[in-house]
Amino acid sequence: MTSLDFSIILPEAVLAGYALLALLAGAYFGKDALARTLLWATVAVMLLVAAMVGLSDGGDAAAFHDMFLDDAFARFAKVVILAGAAAVMAMSADYMYRRNLLRFEFPILVALAVVGMMVMVSSGDLLTLYLGLELQSLALYVVAAMRRDSARSSEAGLKYFVLGSLSSGLLLYGATLVYGFSGSTNFHAIIASIESGNLTMGVLFGLVFMLVGLAFKVSAVPFHMWTPDVYEGSPTPVTAFFATAPKVAAMALIARLAFEAFGHVISDWSQIVAAMAVMSMFLGSIAGIGQRDIKRLMAYSSIAHMGFALMGLAAGTQLGVQSMLLYMTIYTIMNVGTFAFILSLERDGVPVTDMASLHRFAWAHPTKAMAMLVLLFSLAGVPPTLGFFAKFGVLSAAVDAGLGWLAVLGVIASVIGAFYYLRIVYYMYFGDEGARVDSRMGPVQYLALLVPAVAMVLGAVSMLGVDNAAARAAGALTNTAEQSVPASQPTESQPVE
Repeated sequence: MTSLDFSIILPEAVLAGYALLALLAGAYFGKDALARTLLWATVAVMLLVAAMVGLSDGGDAAAFHDMFLDDAFARFAKVVILAGAAAVMAMSADYMYRRNLLRFEFPILVALAVVGMMVMVSSGDLLTLYLGLELQSLALYVVAAMRRDSARSSEAGLKYFVLGSLSSGLLLYGATLVYGFSGSTNFHAIIASIESGNLTMGVLFGLVFMLVGLAFKVSAVPFHMWTPDVYEGSPTPVTAFFATAPKVAAMALIARLAFEAFGHVISDWSQIVAAMAVMSMFLGSIAGIGQRDIKRLMAYSSIAHMGFALMGLAAGTQLGVQSMLLYMTIYTIMNVGTFAFILSLERDGVPVTDMASLHRFAWAHPTKAMAMLVLLFSLAGVPPTLGFFAKFGVLSAAVDAGLGWLAVLGVIASVIGAFYYLRIVYYMYFGDEGARVDSRMGPVQYLALLVPAVAMVLGAVSMLGVDNAAARAAGALTNTAEQSVPASQPTESQPVE
């Protein structure tokens, strides 16, 4: 390993090294006695690594013979992943401590999962892709079943493990087909082996199997079956984590694979992605109508939102990637605020997730209800919230790419899905009289609710500067479809010819 290679993987090395040291400290000093300290230390380290990645002004570079890529696209995704994971952990600390859920392994497992996500978005090789994906997945299987005294949590972990193993097998089978017919596992070698516009049947089948395996990770239909049960059965802080950072990592990985390895045959894979987008938008919007548990509702909301993000990717253009990145960033912010609200709900000290418990909630907690109203309006895509501009971006990208039919279907699905968000608003402000739910929030959790709500309003004016960063990230990714990168050397981005 050269010094250049090490400097490129320094953020991942810092976080992985911290996780190993924290594991030793937890085992040596008495396990759960350090749980709260380790959690806040993990939050601080993640924010430090996010600053390290975000403030890096280096150009595009590659390490380990192009197996690990460092470019604007990877840096953008890593910052969102790290910030989202840190926010979820910080707002969950008080909830987990009060309910005796906090174990010293939890922040360590989350840190290791985040390391896997960072490797995923920087993958330049099928082997790196699989290693990052499995590091993330194995940690998530454990945290899903973290509440060992709960049958539902154990069931959630088992379902996630079984179906996740199936998806990993499909992904690995697809990778072997691609390797067998292209002669390489490296993305740049794969794209070089594909003549422009032509794809051998073996590589095409391999691509399909790999997209199927990755579609499971983003809960895209028809590979969404695990999501409602795992969201409902997992501890709420774990559900909040599932709904944020892993989705960003998986979506970024799909984009990386599609453009880096198969950028010459966009028309072939965009049809598959568009089909998954349509099915996800409509199933998530329609199936969510009948839900009565808020966590289960958020699972179907996640499925629908992943459909919209896939719509941007299906466009197969720089604008499409940019709109997808912006959508995932805004989606992460909205979910942090929404789950901060869900974490606060309790009755007689017992967590409550039944939607009917929100009747007349605004009468007792007007500020929290108003913040939640803004977040729900943004999730529904109601103007002038930031969620509206996120959906408008992916719809515009689809139209610009000649996929007007996909944009029309997206608008219809968005209107259908708005029903269950607005129903929660109705319960909070105009519900029936009855026993009201309590809302208990610590200072950090309160900020996690208010800051995203304010961002949904103020961000509509300036986009908070995220749009420019997303444009640079999208340009760094899409330009590679037209050029080859010398092994393990820094590169300069060039415009698409």
